[in-house]
Amino acid sequence: MSEPRGVPETPPGLAEVFAALSREPDFDAAELQAHDAADELLLATAADRIRGVAPGELAVIGDRHGALAVGAALVLGATDIRVHQDPLLGERALAGNAERAGVADRIRSLPLEAGLLDGARVVLLQLPRSLDALDEIAEAVARFAAPDAILYAGGRVKHMSRSMNDVLSQHFSEVSAGLGARKARVLTARGARPAPETSPGFPRWDDDPELGFRLAAFGATFGGATLDHGSRLLLAGLEDAAPRATRIVDLGCGNGSLAVSAALARPHARVIATDQSAAAVRATRATADAAGVGERVEVVRADGVEEIPDGWAELILLNPPFHSGALVHAGVAHRLIRACSRALAPGGELRLVFNSHLGYRPLVERAIGPTRQVARDRTFTVLSALRRSGQRGPSEPK
Repeated sequence: MSEPRGVPETPPGLAEVFAALSREPDFDAAELQAHDAADELLLATAADRIRGVAPGELAVIGDRHGALAVGAALVLGATDIRVHQDPLLGERALAGNAERAGVADRIRSLPLEAGLLDGARVVLLQLPRSLDALDEIAEAVARFAAPDAILYAGGRVKHMSRSMNDVLSQHFSEVSAGLGARKARVLTARGARPAPETSPGFPRWDDDPELGFRLAAFGATFGGATLDHGSRLLLAGLEDAAPRATRIVDLGCGNGSLAVSAALARPHARVIATDQSAAAVRATRATADAAGVGERVEVVRADGVEEIPDGWAELILLNPPFHSGALVHAGVAHRLIRACSRALAPGGELRLVFNSHLGYRPLVERAIGPTRQVARDRTFTVLSALRRSGQRGPSEPK
C-alpha cells in the first residue's frame, strides 16, 4: 500500500466526532479544546492503513483527550485499540469520550510497556514536547511493535524541531516528513532498529551533590533527572517547614526530589507523593527505592490530593505546573492550591514555590490562610501558608 501524496483528505465524519469531544475532567478554559489540527492530520495520513489492520494492531500514544482513539474507532472502524496517555486526566477524558461515543469496548488504556505495542502494525503518536519522552516512546515502538510497524508522529509545527527527526532516526531506518496542513505536520517512521534488551535507555539517573541521592527520570518526567531551581530554593528552607510534621504530601512529585528529601530529613515521617503523570510516579518510586526510603514514601497516580484523606496532611510541598499541555496557563496551579485546603490539617502548612511574576500570594491567603514569604530570588518565590482552624476545603460539606 503506497503512502498518500500531498495533504491527505480528512475522513468524512471526523469533524463531527471531534466536535462532540470533551476535555472533562481535565482542566478546561475557553481557549482549550479536546482536539487539534495534528489529531486530524494524523488520522487523515494513516486512514488507509488503519482501515486495513486487524483488531489489536493499532496503538495510540499521547492521545490528549481521546481524539485519535475515538476518531479511529468511529470513523475508521478500528477495534481493540491500545492507548497510552501519561496524564491521568487525559486517560479519564478518553474514557468519558469513548463511553459517550459508544466505543468504550473498543479501547484499552495501558502503560508504556510491551503489552501496549506487542503486535501493533500502526502506531499513532501525538508528538511530546520533550525529546527524552520521544526517545523513550520511539525505543519502545522499535522494540515491541511488529517488525513492519509504521509510526505516524504528528504535532503542531511551532512545537516541532529537526531534533525530533534525529531522535526517530536513532530507532528507525527511514523517517520522512509529510506536507504541513493547518500548521500541523506528520513524521512517518518505519524500519525498526530495536536497541538490545540488555541496554534500555530509561530510567535515566543523575547525581546531585547537594541532595545526596540519585534522581531517576523516565522520558515524560517533568524536568528530567535534575533538581530544578524552584525545588532547590524550596528545599533550602525545608528544615523550618512544619518541624513537627510526620504526615507529609509531595503534590506533583515529578522525579521525587521533594518527597525523598523530606523522608530522609524526617525518619519518623510518612510521605505520600502524588502526581497525575505515569512517568513521574514511576520515577519517584525508583528515586525513593534507590535512596532507601521506598517503604516510607507511598507514591500514587492521582488527580491532585484526591487520594489524601480530609485533614490528613500536616505539611504539603508544592512546586506546581504552570501549563496545560503546550499552553502556559496558571489555572492548573490555581486548582491545586485550592485543593490543598481540604487535605491540610487545621494549622497544617502549605510550602509553595512558584515563578514570582505569577503572583500567587493573594490566592494562597484566600484558599489556605495566613501567608508569609520564606525566600525569594530573581526568579522564584517560596511561601508558607497555615490552614485556618475550622476552614472548609472546596469539597467539604457546608
